[in-house]
Amino acid sequence: MVYKRVILRRGKEESLKRFHPWVFSGAIERMDDVEEGDLVSVYSHEGEHIGNGHYQIGSIAVRILAFDDSEIDAAFFEQRLLAAYKMRQALGLIREDNNAFRLVHGEGDFLPGLVIDIYGHTAVMQAHSPGMHFARNLIADALTRLPDGLVKNVYYKSETTLPYKAHLDPQNAYIVGEYDQDVAMENGLQFHVDWLKGQKTGFFVDQRENRSLLEHYAQGRRVLNMFCYTGGFSFYALRGGAQLVHSVDSSAKAISLTDANVALNFPECDRHESFAVDAFKYLAEMEKDAYDLIILDPPAFAKHKTALKNALIGYRKLNVKAFEKIASGGILFTFSCSQAVNKEQFRLAVFSAAAIARRKVRILHQLTQPADHPINIYHPEGEYLKGLVLYVE
Repeated sequence: MVYKRVILRRGKEESLKRFHPWVFSGAIERMDDVEEGDLVSVYSHEGEHIGNGHYQIGSIAVRILAFDDSEIDAAFFEQRLLAAYKMRQALGLIREDNNAFRLVHGEGDFLPGLVIDIYGHTAVMQAHSPGMHFARNLIADALTRLPDGLVKNVYYKSETTLPYKAHLDPQNAYIVGEYDQDVAMENGLQFHVDWLKGQKTGFFVDQRENRSLLEHYAQGRRVLNMFCYTGGFSFYALRGGAQLVHSVDSSAKAISLTDANVALNFPECDRHESFAVDAFKYLAEMEKDAYDLIILDPPAFAKHKTALKNALIGYRKLNVKAFEKIASGGILFTFSCSQAVNKEQFRLAVFSAAAIARRKVRILHQLTQPADHPINIYHPEGEYLKGLVLYVE
C-alpha cells in the first residue's frame, strides 16, 4: 500500500536513523494532504525512505511504527502483540496467582500511542494518538487471537487520553465481549479494578515490584500509605505483617475501593483504617513519630516541562513533612511518576527535603518501573517512574 508522504528538512533524519520513533513538526519540510491519524511514509530530504507511522497535528507529528516498509495492517498488530505477550510470558507474569500486568507500553513495545493493561480476561486499551484510535478494532481483534484465550473482553478507554484538538469524540465502551467481573490478582492478592470510571486503566500495575519490596519491610511497622488510590501498598503491607496500616486519599471513592480491597484479602481486619482527606493536610496535622513506614506515591506533579519548577517544589514540601514526622529508624518509600521530572531532579528534591528536616538519611533502594513497562533503548523518554527507599535515623 502507498501511504501519504512526509518529507523531512535536510539533516532532520539523524535521530530517526538512531531509531528514535518521533518526528517533530519542526523537522518536516513538506507533506501530502494528510489528516489526523493517517498512515504516512517518512522520507529524508534526499528521498530515502525512513519508516511508516501515524500522523497527528501537534509537536510530535509522526510516531514511527516500522523503520522499514512494513504494512501497518492486521498482521502487523498481531505480530507486535504476540511479541509483547511472549515477553510478559518470559517475565513470568502470566501465572495462576498473577493475572494483572501491562501488555503494551507504547514506545517500549514499539507501538507508540498505545497502552494495554490486562486484568484477568479483560484488556483495557488506551489510545494516545488518533492513529491508534482509528486502529482500535484491528487491535482488539488481534488481542482476541493471543495464545491460551488470554483476552476475552476488550474495553476501550480513551476519552481522556486522546488529544482534544483532534475532535475525535471517543466513547469508552466494550469493543469485544462484555463486563464479567472486576476482580484481578497480583502476586496472590486480589483487588477490585474500576476500569469504567477509575484513573488510568483502573489500577497502577507499574508499582507491582515496589509493593512486593514494601511487603518485606512491613513486619511489625506502623504504616502510612499516602495517595493510596485503591490501596495497593496497603494490602501488601498487611500481608507483610504490619502492626497497623492507615490509607489516605482525597477521593472518597478511592477510599471505598481501598476498603473493599482490604476486605477482599483480609476479612474483618482490625489493623487497617482509611481517611478521605487531603494528603498535605493529613501530614501537617498528624502526630510526630506516629508511623515508622511511610509511602508517598502522589499523582504526577508535572505532566509538562512548563510545570517542572512547581513540581519540584511540591516534591520537596511533601518529603519535608514526611521526614519531619517519621519515627527514628523509619523507612520512607517516595516516588515520582512525572515524566517531565528526571531521576536526578527528583533525587535532588528529596535530598533537599532531608537537609531541611535535618535528618540522617540513607538510600536503601533506587526504584523504577517494572519490566512490563519496558523502556525502548532508543527512546529514553520512556523512563517515567522514579522511587527511593530511604532509612531515616
